[in-house]
Amino acid sequence: MTRAISVIIPTLNEAKQLPRTLANVRAALPDAEIIIADGGSADGTLHLALPAGTLLLLTAPGRGQQLATGAALAQGRLLLFLHADTTLPANAAAVLSRAFANDQTLIGSFRLRFDGGGWFLRACAWFTRFDSVFTRFGDQGIVIRRDFYATLGGFPQWPLFEDVELLRRARRLTRVHSFPAAVTTSARRFHRQGPLRRQFRNAGLLLRFLFGTPPEQLSAEYRPEPVPPARARSLLS
Repeated sequence: MTRAISVIIPTLNEAKQLPRTLANVRAALPDAEIIIADGGSADGTLHLALPAGTLLLLTAPGRGQQLATGAALAQGRLLLFLHADTTLPANAAAVLSRAFANDQTLIGSFRLRFDGGGWFLRACAWFTRFDSVFTRFGDQGIVIRRDFYATLGGFPQWPLFEDVELLRRARRLTRVHSFPAAVTTSARRFHRQGPLRRQFRNAGLLLRFLFGTPPEQLSAEYRPEPVPPARARSLLS
């Protein structure tokens, strides 16, 4: 029997964040299929995912690759792409049920809330209720009908801005809805570099992408730390 929803979570060394996210997904969407698409973790992430009743997929690193591979195995009529450091609102099931009861709703995302960061990040989060290339990203939790995801060609297998590209393709065909509830995501990257500095740096990378700079080049600047070597795909249950 086809499930109502599959939750695809890309991971790379997320042992500190993953337990909370998995517990949250099980509470908010108890009947969901959960797929962890891991890109080469070396911190215990795999051990956390294994006993959790999830499907664990080992894939080459790169979030676009991980998301695309996880989606290819998903059984749900709806696909929810969720970052490992992001939690769903308690009423996520009801919000999604209402939104997708309308056959015209093909894709949408939640609004965003940060778990810290002060007034600047609160202001940035407020704008996520509006749909634009500058205000809608994967950390808000993208939810899409599986057949429409296939129509769009799925996520490009890029290391960065795969979410921006999927949403750009979607906007050419339909409205990207904003669900009236917020996910909560970690502000850890902003804490490390400072909210203003990090956000303006992100905006600069996005503008360069929109003007044609390859995502692979930008990813090296976004994540200067080494990426684990690619591994052969395998499935564990």
